[in-house]
Amino acid sequence: MDLHKIDWENIPWEPVREGIVRKAFSGNGATLALHKLMPKHEPKPHKHTYEQIVYILAGHIRFHVGDESVVLGPGGLLQIPPGVMHWGEVVGDEPVLNLDIFTPVREEYASAPR
Repeated sequence: MDLHKIDWENIPWEPVREGIVRKAFSGNGATLALHKLMPKHEPKPHKHTYEQIVYILAGHIRFHVGDESVVLGPGGLLQIPPGVMHWGEVVGDEPVLNLDIFTPVREEYASAPR
């Protein structure tokens, strides 16, 4: 067995775009990404080939998925199927910490140690 112990605190934050940073880690079958979204960041509707499971650690965010929207706070979970347009908007003045799990692995998350 090849055990990989990673210290999450030592993974650097990477800028995604104005108002959003992330750090990521990938295993063999999934990528875990922590996003910090600041209030008033510019939402960018997008879709991708990955299943995305969202877990909110802090703050409140309105997620738009397809034709539906939902506000999530700490402890909130959401599943976003592959190929569905989605985006999030911070609700209020507190930054959002959003932990995402993507399957399969997102190779473009370059900082994700493997």
